Amino acid sequence: MKKKALITGFTGMVGSHLADYLLENTDWEIHGMMRWRSPLSNIEHLLDRINKKDRVHTIYADLNDHGSLYKTLEDLKPDYIFHLAAQSFPKTSFDAPIETLETNILGTCRLLEALRHLEQKPVVHVCASSEVFGRVPKEKLPIDEECSFHPASPYAISKIGTDLVGRYYAEAYDMTVMTTRMFTHTGPRRGDVFAESSFAKQVAMIEMGLIPPVVNVGNLDSLRTFADVRDAVKAYYMLVTVNPIGGEYYNIGGSYVSTIGDMLQTLIDMSTVKNIDVRVDKSRLRALDADLQVPDTSKFKKHTGWEPQYKFEQTMEDLLNYWRVRLKKGEKVLQR
Repeated sequence: MKKKALITGFTGMVGSHLADYLLENTDWEIHGMMRWRSPLSNIEHLLDRINKKDRVHTIYADLNDHGSLYKTLEDLKPDYIFHLAAQSFPKTSFDAPIETLETNILGTCRLLEALRHLEQKPVVHVCASSEVFGRVPKEKLPIDEECSFHPASPYAISKIGTDLVGRYYAEAYDMTVMTTRMFTHTGPRRGDVFAESSFAKQVAMIEMGLIPPVVNVGNLDSLRTFADVRDAVKAYYMLVTVNPIGGEYYNIGGSYVSTIGDMLQTLIDMSTVKNIDVRVDKSRLRALDADLQVPDTSKFKKHTGWEPQYKFEQTMEDLLNYWRVRLKKGEKVLQR
């Protein structure tokens, strides 16, 4: 019988790319959990297969509704769970801290508690975030798994809870739950609320003559390590298939380190427009920022053999082309 994988957050950037990877590299049945109102743009290319029930299926459920989670797990009995669903935008968490904590911490707890009561023991990946480390002093770089947490947003606090809830269920109930702290990862389908995708969208809009040749930005000094989303989902697959150990926790990230400003310059250099200005928009600044995000990923690489394959320039080019294609189709977008 084919293995069954449940992806929460199926319609997000990572969830949709993970579905693509699993379809191409396994014979598993893919079950994507989504809310009925979730946008379908990231899985548009999969809709024909979903309609035909060709290895891809959708399930309507919500992390904030225990009954829907319980029924989903009771009916599906998955072999693997990739728990990606979350309120995932750090800046939004300053305006909606309670929703962020509710969805990310208690939502994860509801999922794992349902598994416990159903006495199901799939291999579970709980996605935390590099944001848990927050404001890291330079002397602690690169950041390893034992670096202390110093969260710089309600989102980061929520992901600390997510991380610890996952590890607790593994240790207390002998469940194969592993947590990851993925550092910045991007590429096609990245939401436009995130810096690099917002920049790429603005550059593409400038090229189309939709806005003046000015890119609005926030903090350009933050130091980030960039990975491609397609490398990230391969890492997640390896996490659950290469000797999974319940209770383990891993840093995962790319190898390209730059400031947000240098990343922006890469996108501007790729543009067909050569007179693009940059303007700081105060509304894009966080109250606090996790401004040194450089990981030590040796633990995960040693355990799985994973290595990133995509070059930073390829990732940025693909992201920019993603927005060019959307705009050329005549799609209307918000200027944010």
